[in-house]
Amino acid sequence: MSFELAVWHEPEPITAERAAEVFRALRAGDVQVVRPRPGVTGFAAALPLAAALPEGDTPAFALVTVDLDRADEVSGEVFALAREHGLVCYDPQRGLVHNLTPLGAHPGMQLRTGDGMIVVDPDLRLVGDAVATMSPQNPFTALVVFGEHFVQASPEITGYELEYRDSVRDVMVRTQVPEIGAVRDAFVEYAEGGRSFLDRHEWRRV
Repeated sequence: MSFELAVWHEPEPITAERAAEVFRALRAGDVQVVRPRPGVTGFAAALPLAAALPEGDTPAFALVTVDLDRADEVSGEVFALAREHGLVCYDPQRGLVHNLTPLGAHPGMQLRTGDGMIVVDPDLRLVGDAVATMSPQNPFTALVVFGEHFVQASPEITGYELEYRDSVRDVMVRTQVPEIGAVRDAFVEYAEGGRSFLDRHEWRRV
């Protein structure tokens, strides 16, 4: 089995739904849905893997296919290289798109999921979308600023467990929330540098 990622340029951040439409069109051979971009060639040259490029002097997109057992190792590198070359990256397995902007308030922040995805400096739309992918196969989502603080969540039978830790103050609190929207709001606020989600819920120290 294999794991596939697609990269191309977008002038503005796009939704995961729009990225899925573009990906389906590209896989069907409609290369007109994206415009040629010099960064695609640079991306493919920098990637230590084979990347399929369409014909032409200035390709418009690249498709990267890796063995499933190397997906976690390789995907983070693909995400980072795509950003370095001004490209978005679409992950059709998870239904997630990695945009260039807007980024969070904590440089070096990592987005980690229970199915093995690790993204350094995730864009804010990805943060919100990744929360919605939690499932028995993807049992947690976390945003981590190592040595300082983190927020993480996991699904339960009747809702979601939400945790926040301030490593500097050595304080960790936990709460239960009934809906995924509350988790998404907390994660995006945390990524933006806010802490108002701490005032909206009743927490217990752990």
